[in-house]
Amino acid sequence: MFTILIFSILSFFLGIILGFTSYKFQSKKDPVVEIINELLPQSQCAQCGYSGCYPYAEAIVCHSEKINKCIPGGTDLIYKISRILNVETSSNDSLIKKKTFNTTVLIDEENCVGCSKCAIFCPVDAIVGAPNFMHTVLQEFCTGCNICLSHCPTNCIKIKKRDI
Repeated sequence: MFTILIFSILSFFLGIILGFTSYKFQSKKDPVVEIINELLPQSQCAQCGYSGCYPYAEAIVCHSEKINKCIPGGTDLIYKISRILNVETSSNDSLIKKKTFNTTVLIDEENCVGCSKCAIFCPVDAIVGAPNFMHTVLQEFCTGCNICLSHCPTNCIKIKKRDI
């Protein structure tokens, strides 16, 4: 009984100390990074070369990374970020023009076993289908990130050129 009381009092005071230190020494986040992160599509597809949208937003603000690397965001995102950062955009943002929607994936529906692994890992939810049934790709939503390729156990997902 006595030990429970001691540990309760000790836990209470340590909780107060922890709460005070987290309030007093909180890390200050850059609001511009937060704004740019909210603009990014949050697909975490890593096509920009970063592990996710927040590291890319940090690189844009803190390390002067190019703003034209987000392929799912497209040219609209470039213009929004350029307005926030007050940076001019050139009309030849070639990275977006070359890579945006050039490829897509196609599921060979005869060989699809319906495992749903591709749909789970698709960052933009472009793959639809129920478990144990065939899946298909909604071409207009597919960004061509090809993340689903490595998760398909039957290798029934193929890359194809987008018909423009």
